[in-house]
Amino acid sequence: MSDPFAAVPGAVVDDEGLVHVGSPHREQRDLAAGRALAPLASRAVLTVTGPDRLSWLDSITSQALTALEPAASTELLVLDPQGHVEHAAAVVDDGEVTWLIVDRSRAQALLTWLTRMRFRLRVDPQDASETHRVVAGTAAAVAGLRAAAVWHDPWPGIAAGGWGYAAVDPHPGAERDWAEAIVDVAEYERIADAAAAGEQPLAGLIAAEALRVAAWRPRADREADGRTLPHEVDWLRTAVHLDKGCYRGQETVAKVHNLGHPPRRLVALQLDGSDGTLPAPGADVALDGEIVGAVTSAARHFEEGPIALALIKRTTPVDATLVVTTDDGTVAAAQETIVPPDAGRTAAVPRLPRLSRRR
Repeated sequence: MSDPFAAVPGAVVDDEGLVHVGSPHREQRDLAAGRALAPLASRAVLTVTGPDRLSWLDSITSQALTALEPAASTELLVLDPQGHVEHAAAVVDDGEVTWLIVDRSRAQALLTWLTRMRFRLRVDPQDASETHRVVAGTAAAVAGLRAAAVWHDPWPGIAAGGWGYAAVDPHPGAERDWAEAIVDVAEYERIADAAAAGEQPLAGLIAAEALRVAAWRPRADREADGRTLPHEVDWLRTAVHLDKGCYRGQETVAKVHNLGHPPRRLVALQLDGSDGTLPAPGADVALDGEIVGAVTSAARHFEEGPIALALIKRTTPVDATLVVTTDDGTVAAAQETIVPPDAGRTAAVPRLPRLSRRR
């Protein structure tokens, strides 16, 4: 499948789509300000039709969806029996179709699982990725697109039935304005043509990822490593309803939240130095020579410099300076607490100021 954005002057395109158009920092500013659009070829679109679609999705995922109103945005997780995150999906329903936006690398596996779970219910999950694409930006930026549906990211709000662990005030994602429009191929190509003609500013994946990492926003193919519990990455905020009926993995979700603490915790890292190579996903995070975790995402933010998200052992001291491995060697990393060590329903967590490296 050729990428129509490859024809845009300065565009760099790889298997995940548009990487950048020459200036990732400028693209971040334009994207955050609502001037640019970000085509997300790394996203795939699934649809579910049929009169039982919402109650069915409610029964097999972490989110309460039976009463979801048309055009309302939420997200769901598919957990394994031990409560680990297998899939995540952005969800918006138009009254007839439930649209799911998922990471392309996991789309086929999720569709296979949904198809297997239909039983005798009146539901029909389908892959719509051949006919539809995803374009992101601020709500105002995508409002003018001819879209089948628009998902407005609820992060970092705490949805009904959810629970927030991060105690930083204000949350770094509080002012993030992010929406993902599901458009057909013709509209996608129209946007590419407008960009090639200099009529539509664009932002690539590097810019979109930098804004996501700065907002501490988890992503399934980055922060979910096969053993991630939603508690570990503060995903109870927007993707888990703690008071809904039974679903696969619910027992673990309830037990960890009510009676224990997640074994790992997500932290934000401010990496020392501005010119070195960013750590790759999976890079070691160490304390005093001992590996205590791994980087999940890294980016170079236009204001904060090099930053990362990492999953580390719960017992790692919150004030410790960590060391991260990169291709150029190791770099020091100051941590900001996202999920506190004592996270859970009974935790008494003080409100913490947020560190800043804004230049």
